[in-house]
Amino acid sequence: MRLPRPPDWLIYVAAVGALTWAAIAAQNRADAPPAPPPMPVLAGAPLGPASPFDPSAVVKVPTAPGPGAGTAFSVASRGVWLTARHVVEGCARVAVVVAPASAVVAVARIDPRDDTAVLFTKGGAPPIPLAPDSPLRMGAAAFHPGFPGDRAGEAATRLVGRQRLTARGRGGRAQPVLAFAEIGRTEGLPANLAGLSGAPALDGAGRAIGVTIAQSPRRGLIYSTTPASLRAALAFAGVSPSPAAGEPIGTANYGRVADDLRRDLRVAPVVCLAR
Repeated sequence: MRLPRPPDWLIYVAAVGALTWAAIAAQNRADAPPAPPPMPVLAGAPLGPASPFDPSAVVKVPTAPGPGAGTAFSVASRGVWLTARHVVEGCARVAVVVAPASAVVAVARIDPRDDTAVLFTKGGAPPIPLAPDSPLRMGAAAFHPGFPGDRAGEAATRLVGRQRLTARGRGGRAQPVLAFAEIGRTEGLPANLAGLSGAPALDGAGRAIGVTIAQSPRRGLIYSTTPASLRAALAFAGVSPSPAAGEPIGTANYGRVADDLRRDLRVAPVVCLAR
């Protein structure tokens, strides 16, 4: 049995009604469009200011001083050096090594805000200049010449961002830092770069942008203080930044430049003695 075919006008009315209902329903909805994909972090993008929402990290630092504790670098030829606070904090005597079996006594002034200390000696070495107060850029190369493992060595890194670092074993103080991903190092160095603390973090023009203070071997990261922290430490010690020019440095020559800095005593070992 065949059902009767509905009249054409009824089909047209039903179609118009369906379209009208769909249009009204669409007008009543307030759905947001799909979210765009997350913005990638591009190399060369300016590094943003420090924020309480920066990622946090915890690293372990030595809890007791000992011989050959770290690295220092000259910031004034009259005998002013910067190093990491945890290298010299608690030391009865501090000395900067200037030759095999020869060192000069240093007076340390501890910066209470960050992991930085200023050393004063009688006589000094040519200073490493400070980078100008301009924005850093993501992916920019940095270099860390010093004395990891009580031997001459250096690491090459790229800036990956800011973090808030807590040093376990030194009171749990959190501070804003720069985080660098390691891309190279002196051949034969151990995974743990203990002794590099206090070394300068140098930009491509050979200027200091921070003090190297910690490493996370598992994450492949090296941390330094910020340029603002570095300048605050000098102001705390009453020292003006050096106007000297730095030597250009890159991945092809950072080993040679690091050797020159150590040879000129711009970068030197720090000996921290408990008594």
